[in-house]
Amino acid sequence: MLGAGIGLVVFGIAMQAAVPGMPLFGPLTLRWLGILMLAAFATDRRSISPWIFVAMVAGAEIGFDAPAFAIHLRVFSDIFLRLIKTIVAPLILATLITGIAGHGDLKSVGRMGVKSIVYFEVVTTLALAIGLGAIHLTKAGVGLVIPTVAGAGEAIKAAPMHWDEFLLHVFPENIAKSVAEGQVLQVAVFAVFFGIALAMLSEEKRAPVLRFCESLSEGMFKFTNVVMYFAPIGVGAAMAFTVGHMGLSVLVNLGKLLLTLYGALIAFGLVVLLPAALIARVPVKRFLAAVLEPATIAFATASSEAALPRAMEAMEALGVPRRIVSFVIPAGYSFNLDGSTLYLAVSSIFVVQAAGIHMPFGEQLMMMGTLILTSKGVAGVPRATLVVLLATAATFRLPTEPIFVIMGIDALMDMARTMVNVVGNCLASVVVAQWEGEFGTEPISAVVLEGMAE
Repeated sequence: MLGAGIGLVVFGIAMQAAVPGMPLFGPLTLRWLGILMLAAFATDRRSISPWIFVAMVAGAEIGFDAPAFAIHLRVFSDIFLRLIKTIVAPLILATLITGIAGHGDLKSVGRMGVKSIVYFEVVTTLALAIGLGAIHLTKAGVGLVIPTVAGAGEAIKAAPMHWDEFLLHVFPENIAKSVAEGQVLQVAVFAVFFGIALAMLSEEKRAPVLRFCESLSEGMFKFTNVVMYFAPIGVGAAMAFTVGHMGLSVLVNLGKLLLTLYGALIAFGLVVLLPAALIARVPVKRFLAAVLEPATIAFATASSEAALPRAMEAMEALGVPRRIVSFVIPAGYSFNLDGSTLYLAVSSIFVVQAAGIHMPFGEQLMMMGTLILTSKGVAGVPRATLVVLLATAATFRLPTEPIFVIMGIDALMDMARTMVNVVGNCLASVVVAQWEGEFGTEPISAVVLEGMAE
């Protein structure tokens, strides 16, 4: 059904392109028949991702056929945007506090905890650097110039923020005011300090606050799930509005963005993960064989959580002690999302390029630092990177319209970045085990061996 639907749409484009004087996208009947077949394929899937793809295609079709009508659909994308914005501050506040205070046992794990955090931050910083370099190399967003709300980005054009102003801006005067105004970086800084303070309390005093933050984060996760049911409408409306203004040229830029991300992820694996494995004397062939199954699960499901149990079993079977596996891999889900971090670097600069904004390199580095902070602890949220991307865009006064265009191909990008997240966390557990001198020193559980044999 999927192949037939795409085939009809492509055939309609090719057939009508060959007929002089006919519109590029072909007759209505053929085009909409293909879209309906895509929708029929999506009805058999439980994931929202196929519906987002169908909505993107349908939105592009509406924008091409009826641009005057498509302009009025923007209100639906704006409604979806407002719903997403309500998630950002409480979600980041709760997840960061939980991620830091929830690891209050870092004192007991000692050197392993410190080494893990240092490794996480170094690797994710390199991921940001590679993503930043890749998008500047391909310039995937240049020439797109998506229509935005009047005045969006003007603050950046008129007055770039100096480093001292930025440094002062990240510290909140009033946390309630920061939450109300959506100052996500100030919220994140408060959450980091509060989380550290909470982790220093006794378990008895820490537990009630931690339970509240955990409940809040779970509630926001569920709220995100509910809001995401409206994602196809928001994405379809945004695509209709964009194509109505610009035509189908937007799809060329999206293709370049997709290739940029995949190329950058491959480069990250070769330039960062492989050297890290070699320096730590990780048995690369054995590691690749062990990580193949959880990586495949992550790519197919676009879910880190789906691959987590198998990833932990695989690393223990490889020779990583259980105490290291049970600390490093779950902690990595909060602090070591290599693929997602790289994606955020690529997408954030794509937004800048697509909006036609000149952002000084120093401010780009500030934005990368913000991404390092705001991306922590949201691995469990579907489309979590959308929330982080919108939060960062709001902090740096960037327009949000390009983000909705990106959402049209987010499912394809999500598969690759999720796989890299899983592989990166698995490698982190082996590297830490090697640093601790404990790799291959413990007998492997019979239960684990039985599970890996299934």
